[in-house]
Amino acid sequence: MEDIFDIVDEHDQVIGSAPRSEVHARGARHRAVHIFVFNSQGEILLQLRSAAKDKHPRTWDTSCCGHVDSGETYDIAAARELQEELGPEMLPELQAVAKCDACTETGQEFVTVYRTTCEGPFHACSREIDQLRWVTAAEMEREFKTTPESYAPALPYLWKKYHHHFRALLEPF
Repeated sequence: MEDIFDIVDEHDQVIGSAPRSEVHARGARHRAVHIFVFNSQGEILLQLRSAAKDKHPRTWDTSCCGHVDSGETYDIAAARELQEELGPEMLPELQAVAKCDACTETGQEFVTVYRTTCEGPFHACSREIDQLRWVTAAEMEREFKTTPESYAPALPYLWKKYHHHFRALLEPF
């Protein structure tokens, strides 16, 4: 069964709903969450999107990301996605740090950006994620410049726009 997403207007107000494939084919505005997971060393967990993904397969992306299902809140979607993608025991405190308007870089998704700190262990969902890795902010930013094609477009966009919200988490504890 295909996921159903709310279609939203330019103010993120629901104006309808449709199956995932239709929303993506039409380029309609919809909702998503992106979560940045940090460890005690100040590193960021990145996921390599599964080769089976319909958008940006085999590219590095935020620690956890996914769509907000029809009728769901951003906060509920973030908690659900974290458990679906990184393991059912994933219950760290999530902090919403920003909300991004829908744009080309996000695939016409309004995005609420979250952060959390967690050491793992992680149990990556193989349908969603091919690999996980920890990187420093400097490593990631260098790769944005040297191998931009290795990244899903939302990650460098969201990082550049909101990295100041993560400053305190980038230093080892």
